[in-house]
Amino acid sequence: MEESLSGTLAIDLGNTNTVIAFQGQNDINPVLIEIPNITSSPGVIPTAVWFEGPSKIPKIGISALKMRDNSNSDLFFHSNFKRLIGNSIEKNDQKNILKPAECGEKFFQILWTSIPHKYEIKRLVLTAPIDTYKGYREWLVNLCDKISVDEIALVDEPTAASLGINVPFGSKIMTLDIGGSTVDMNIVRIEGGEGKSGPIAELLKFKGKDVSSISKQKIRCAEIIGKTGSKIGGKDIDQWIVDYFVPGNYYISNLLKAEEIKCKLSSSAIKYENKYAIKLVTEQNQESDFYLSKEIFEKILIENNLLNHLNSLLKDLLNQARGKFCTVDDLNAIVLVGGGTQIPLIKEWITKKISKIEIKSPPPIESIALGALAMTPGVKIKDILNKGLSIRLFNKREQKHFWHPIFCKGQTWPTENPFKLILQSSKNNQTIFEIIIGETQKERRYDVVFENGLPKLSEIQSAEEIMKWDKKPLQIVLKDKSNIGEDNLKLFFKITKNADLLVKCFDIKDEFLGEYNLGNIF
Repeated sequence: MEESLSGTLAIDLGNTNTVIAFQGQNDINPVLIEIPNITSSPGVIPTAVWFEGPSKIPKIGISALKMRDNSNSDLFFHSNFKRLIGNSIEKNDQKNILKPAECGEKFFQILWTSIPHKYEIKRLVLTAPIDTYKGYREWLVNLCDKISVDEIALVDEPTAASLGINVPFGSKIMTLDIGGSTVDMNIVRIEGGEGKSGPIAELLKFKGKDVSSISKQKIRCAEIIGKTGSKIGGKDIDQWIVDYFVPGNYYISNLLKAEEIKCKLSSSAIKYENKYAIKLVTEQNQESDFYLSKEIFEKILIENNLLNHLNSLLKDLLNQARGKFCTVDDLNAIVLVGGGTQIPLIKEWITKKISKIEIKSPPPIESIALGALAMTPGVKIKDILNKGLSIRLFNKREQKHFWHPIFCKGQTWPTENPFKLILQSSKNNQTIFEIIIGETQKERRYDVVFENGLPKLSEIQSAEEIMKWDKKPLQIVLKDKSNIGEDNLKLFFKITKNADLLVKCFDIKDEFLGEYNLGNIF
């Protein structure tokens, strides 16, 4: 009997290829999953659906791709649909019998039922584009009802891609993505950095229940600074190769062979001048041998104005970024995504155009799926505080006590980093410090009033009300006496996964004085 593997599955639905990767809960390295008659290579599935109607068995992946030359393919063969899901701007001009969202649903359903049984999926991680994120997420939420897994998380594609290239949170990165059907260029700022929380995944489903509308853990997406693109991609390059030798030929077998030799010529191990045979079907329905080298391949790309087109897109992108006060010098890295970016001519082009910035080239097709896995196998299920927590301190100048916030309403917990606070003596010869905690009962309200039809904040604001906990205050005893105004105590507050407020205490010389549970925040 085959051993069951329990863990997290990541699915990155792409416009041309979809990647499926799995990471066992006790494994460090992820694996790309092979599915017979669906994957074209380990973990890589052509994003295509063949659907004739409810009475016929639908096909996806490589099986659907093989049907492309059949009759009525303009009705039954569906591809290039991912970019249209949740996209209210771009119109679908294809004649297929399924709408883009329906194609995506069929694709997911068939893929899910085809995953080998040895994989026990505890968590599913999905990726979403940020330019159509809202509509795409809504589609995924509806899809999740039909997927039998207890936990589903969502990450945005640029953040997932950035995790595999070791750029710090808060970085600005440029992504060049040349897929099968599109070229996409964007500049984004990854969430986090400068004291801000890092990106987290959003839960759509937890313990088998839909939490997409009530979850307090909201995704923190990358911010789009600039974006441009076009409907030119790897499939067009395949057609250019075929047209160079057999003009006007559209046999799917020829395109597949062109794609195969394109990938071969993209390898750094291939010499520039070496020629390689490619068998193409001619108009006479006969196979003939043709020969292609890197030199001829680059000539084909240049003659079809690919570099000029990329120059134009890059110019538009950088102009958009400048409008948001971002220049090339502000970039932390350039990330190459998609199979087309592995073509040596493309790599040379971007290296020469932006020579100052480090270019990162993770695995081009599977990088986003692997990044999503890296972001979520150990993801902590966080909640947010629905009330603030404060400590009572003494203001020696005004000779009265006041409340100093420790954790504010809306912060996530359990806390990743403790809140540090240094206490001073409020009187001479002080040896005992009392830790009194309060919670927000009523927040400060900023009232809006209208004067001459214009909104203004009222001068008098309602005060924030804080209620002292009814728990016995913690008393910390110092070894040495201290005088008023002297720093004497270092406190480190945190909230545990059990919702307990803990404090770790040190004196000013960093001698450990103990860790205490101040009480449960509920």
